[in-house]
Amino acid sequence: MQVAVVTFDGFNELDSFVASALINRCRKDGLEAFITTPTPVVTSMNGVEVTRQRPLEFLTEADVVLIGSGVKARDVVADDRLISRLVLDPSRQLIGAQCSGALVLARLGLLNDMPACTDRKSRPFVEACDVTVLDGPFHAEGNIATAGGCLASQYLATWVITRMLGEDAARHVIDYVAPVGENHETVERAMRAVHAGEVALH
Repeated sequence: MQVAVVTFDGFNELDSFVASALINRCRKDGLEAFITTPTPVVTSMNGVEVTRQRPLEFLTEADVVLIGSGVKARDVVADDRLISRLVLDPSRQLIGAQCSGALVLARLGLLNDMPACTDRKSRPFVEACDVTVLDGPFHAEGNIATAGGCLASQYLATWVITRMLGEDAARHVIDYVAPVGENHETVERAMRAVHAGEVALH
């Protein structure tokens, strides 16, 4: 089971690295994440250069696709050539977006009438796409999910692990990375966020 963490130039490190690091704690169970980029090297919003693990063409093979955010998200959605390389299939893939990644899902027509979560700075731009933005950190309907706020990337990872390997696997990962002494509350917060976000579709 392969996860593409789509990472564009100007990316937010927390979004791409937290999600991929948490998911990769499940490698022994067959779930693995790869930083997937449109160019061989991308540079983060803070100047960190990262060499890609997979090219965008990997998206057609991936079981899960997570779209990261960054300071150039509006440039990404304005680039028709780049957008045309994002070939996604929600009928067979789990698809998630972090913060301004919601703009990419909107541009691809994947949100339809679905509300979304995003960060405060991206909110007006997502709303300009006729998408209702929720005041919450996580929302999922079927195979599509969005998360808002950098640290909500843990919720996106929790959702992916739960859907692919089950809740016990997700609890184990969050428990492992939780601040010492805050394990129980960290695990419960993550599971509560994911369950509440999914219940909202009923």
